[in-house]
Amino acid sequence: MTHIELLIIAIGLSMDAFAVAIGKGLSVQKAQPTHYLKAGVWFGGFQALMPVIGYYLGSTFSSFVANVDHWIAFILLGLIGANMIRESYSGESCEVDPDFSTRSMLLLAIATSIDALAVGVSLAFLGVPILGAALAIGITTFLFSAAGIRIGNIFGCRYKSKAELVGGVVLVAMGIKILLEHTLG
Repeated sequence: MTHIELLIIAIGLSMDAFAVAIGKGLSVQKAQPTHYLKAGVWFGGFQALMPVIGYYLGSTFSSFVANVDHWIAFILLGLIGANMIRESYSGESCEVDPDFSTRSMLLLAIATSIDALAVGVSLAFLGVPILGAALAIGITTFLFSAAGIRIGNIFGCRYKSKAELVGGVVLVAMGIKILLEHTLG
């Protein structure tokens, strides 16, 4: 997997956190540096941690599924992406919750990073070095989350569903690319 492909996956994964950060940005009267930092650290930290956990879970089972690992990566990325695309069309109203407490941010960080756990399993099957991948995913999510706070504070929910749609399409496309590379190449 190239650095560009990894960056594309990182951007796709960060879209859930970006969408939630937009809602958080909308909820505060005036975004403060602590809002940007909290969103970035919580979301970026969990988006970096979850692939590592998924990677080690996937590594445990990789020898058993070596012949079908590309299918597993394709299915996992496809399902995650399809779910994000579905959510982008759900018409849900933008969540407005000004709570930046540890409990609130922990729950949101876990909820937005579950898909990163599955991607970590896929990365294990593909033999991608996890520490660099996790760092790229975490930094990308940190930046997108901080930007989401700002965008939400300025523009509101206008970009939430578009972010989810783009993230979903990116993950589906990466799954298809992995499948094609292993079956045709």
